[in-house]
Amino acid sequence: MSGSIGAAGGNAALTVLIADSAATKRRFDTLTAQAGSGLISNTFSGLGASAPVALRLRPRVESLKAARGNIDAAAGPARVTQAAMTQIQSIASNLLARLPAMNGINPAGIDAIAASARADLSRVGELLNSQFGGAYVFAGQDSGNPPVPNPDRILSTGFFTQIETAVAGLAANGAAATTAATLAAAASNAPGTSPFSDFMSRGPGTATPPSVSLGDGGTRPVGLLASENTNAISSGSSTTGSYMRDLMRALATVGSLTSAQAGDPNFATLISDTQVSVGGAISAMATDVGILGERQAALTATQTTLEDTELALTAQLSPAENVDMASTLSELTQTQTRLQASYQLISSANAMSLVKFLPGG
Repeated sequence: MSGSIGAAGGNAALTVLIADSAATKRRFDTLTAQAGSGLISNTFSGLGASAPVALRLRPRVESLKAARGNIDAAAGPARVTQAAMTQIQSIASNLLARLPAMNGINPAGIDAIAASARADLSRVGELLNSQFGGAYVFAGQDSGNPPVPNPDRILSTGFFTQIETAVAGLAANGAAATTAATLAAAASNAPGTSPFSDFMSRGPGTATPPSVSLGDGGTRPVGLLASENTNAISSGSSTTGSYMRDLMRALATVGSLTSAQAGDPNFATLISDTQVSVGGAISAMATDVGILGERQAALTATQTTLEDTELALTAQLSPAENVDMASTLSELTQTQTRLQASYQLISSANAMSLVKFLPGG
């Protein structure tokens, strides 16, 4: 009878030891996971009383982080856009500087300037096809396709050939009719005439420039479009309403002139119209480029504010989500020691229980 009671008591003690060891093992596993991740728990439910704080602050921190990432991602395309526009502005300024000298210049000089204008027209097309990370920065929502297809063959487009034909008829048709024809060709979105892609030739207001999401439901434009103005308004007596189209029209017009037209009385009037158009294009272009630069500067300031806010919220969030690593590692070591000791006790208890059932020597 006493042997049965002793055996029962021994089994009860062993059961307690095993239960304590299992609890210690669970705590050891929790501490190991915390030491590895630095987090109290990978789920909100595991945070206990801290869960409401984490539920309130974590989404806000993630939103701020996403907005900062968006601004970072937009910085590259914006730099490419600004670099391309700097070169296009230089092309426009060089053309404007040459135009006054074309009146009275020797015929050979006209041919040289025309050849340069044709080369610059192709170069503008190439610059409008600038890319960042495989995306065309001037293509709006159609960033996977070039806004100016085949800029190296732009002299074969209806845009150029129609302007070339109009300029060739300068003597017969007069300056007014010639400028009207070149303006119509440059403004046209008709297939086969427009030098731009189908997407960029759908008319003003149908494309939108690249933008960045700030995570608060708002967005900020961070780019420009190839075929139309973004913010600037092109005005004057000789404009398509788009400074890029106006510049390309001027380059095509000058590129179509020949030395044989030097003595034409309409020549000076055509050059004067082109000069006015290019001057207006340069002014409108500067407005859009300036606004783009201001927006980039504002985004940089916004990013700093977002970072400061994120740091402040993260400081509030950290106690709710993150463990005290020094304390966790210390407890982990102590728990590991207790776990090893519990295994030894269980082993000893098992051995003692077995002795009770062994036959006497």
